[in-house]
Amino acid sequence: MCHNQHLAEELTSVTFFKAINNIDKFEGNCTITSWLCQIGKYSYYGYLRKNKRLVELNSIIEQMDRESDMEEQLLDSMISKEIHKVVNDLEEPYKKVFHLRIFQELSFKRIGAMFGKTENWACVTYHRARNKVRERMEEKNESSL
Repeated sequence: MCHNQHLAEELTSVTFFKAINNIDKFEGNCTITSWLCQIGKYSYYGYLRKNKRLVELNSIIEQMDRESDMEEQLLDSMISKEIHKVVNDLEEPYKKVFHLRIFQELSFKRIGAMFGKTENWACVTYHRARNKVRERMEEKNESSL
């Protein structure tokens, strides 16, 4: 998830430390590996919240693309507020396509159909919007340093 070997190793250590300290709370409703993955995932999210300025925007956007509960993750972080502001400032159709893909989790085929365009058009438009968001977020981060 974090695309950083050293951070992944550190988070793995934290995950097992938390698991060992809380093994008595493991209820057995899932496999032990699922439980460990959940601890690891929440450890990573905690790291993101604590180190919001140090996290690469690329990894956040790629994570948003992969995760099924994207909207909840976006609403839970300070970074999400900045991303929402940047997305709202995008020109059309980039704003609408980005919104449909990320927040409503629609397929490119469905987005293209909504605009009377092709699936490829929706994919290209989304990636251009994502690049615009990335560039503007980088500009904001540079200006705040």
